[in-house]
Amino acid sequence: MTTAATAELLTVPEVMARLKVGRSKVYDLIRSRRLVLIKIDGARRIPDVAIHDFVLGQIEEAA
Repeated sequence: MTTAATAELLTVPEVMARLKVGRSKVYDLIRSRRLVLIKIDGARRIPDVAIHDFVLGQIEEAA
């Protein structure tokens, strides 16, 4: 299991590919705080666990 300390950090294009959505949608999800974003010297990175949590939340909402 991946924890926050060992999470893979993804770029916005990698998140776009994983969620199969466009760049604007990824930034909308970040802006609305539905996806967690960290900055490392100005570089935006999204932990893979944030994507996992987002998808689980979407599944729960749909149920």
